[in-house]
Amino acid sequence: MLGAVRAGRATLRSFRIYYGDKKRAAAMDRFYGNFIRPGDLVFDVGAHVGDRVASFRRLDARVVAVEPQRAMVRTLRLLYGRSKSVAIEAVAVGREPGRARMLINIDNPTVSSVSPTFVDAARGAPGWETQRWSKTVDVEVTTLDRLIAKHGIPAFIKLDVEGFEAEALHGLSRAVRSLSFEFTTIQRDVALACVERCSAMGYARFNAVLGESQTLVGVWMSARDIARWLIELPQAANSGDIYAVAD
Repeated sequence: MLGAVRAGRATLRSFRIYYGDKKRAAAMDRFYGNFIRPGDLVFDVGAHVGDRVASFRRLDARVVAVEPQRAMVRTLRLLYGRSKSVAIEAVAVGREPGRARMLINIDNPTVSSVSPTFVDAARGAPGWETQRWSKTVDVEVTTLDRLIAKHGIPAFIKLDVEGFEAEALHGLSRAVRSLSFEFTTIQRDVALACVERCSAMGYARFNAVLGESQTLVGVWMSARDIARWLIELPQAANSGDIYAVAD
């Protein structure tokens, strides 16, 4: 019972953070408008409470929201379950279909993960000292290729799966028009593996956003240059997203 109350509080806190700032929402729409056109299909993998889903819908995109956490799925269904432009997939995404154990952070579900190496890297790391993963659940795992077979080819894929991004990209056999994946400075190796995978699929141009800034860090770079940027990034930068565009 106590766990359910804590999870409910965490969900409400996420809702206030991600839906309560109109300026942030407008900046998000302007930013994603660089990648998404009206009528596009978009995959939001790691949808959490759906703030990106909201932005993609405001851009007149069709959205597949992918999220394995039950509390988050309930929120997504409450907000978007009746929308014909949103499909909700209550699964995780990985290299191959199956099942996985998800480590749940009850008080901060946005950093729950199916990657034990991510949780190990976070424990005790600067800026992560208060985070606790105290619960596990078994979740279904699918692949990006299977989602494409079911829903169609997306114009944009957003990956935010807490250290499992490289595994998810290995479940994608061909490039889509553009995608993003989260990186953290506690697991640069995962981000570098994602860059390598994207390069192998034909992505030629890369850029990045620090934190929730919705602002690209500079000019578009090659795979080699974005890898160097990641390696040289200060530890205190903590996290952000890499964007890859196929030419």
